[in-house]
Amino acid sequence: MTLEKFILAAITTDPEKAPTGCAVFHVDSVEELHKVALNLEAILDGIAHLVSEEVFVVVRH
Repeated sequence: MTLEKFILAAITTDPEKAPTGCAVFHVDSVEELHKVALNLEAILDGIAHLVSEEVFVVVRH
């Protein structure tokens, strides 16, 4: 079984804007937001997408 077309993780600087139903990583700065998004992109074999200035999601297409 493979996971495709699902949000695998969300990374945010604003917990109120995080989606539900996936792993959520809370970070303290925009720099950390980008760093964690890129690391999770590689770890989860997905693609990180910037949804807003405060939220990245990692999905697998």
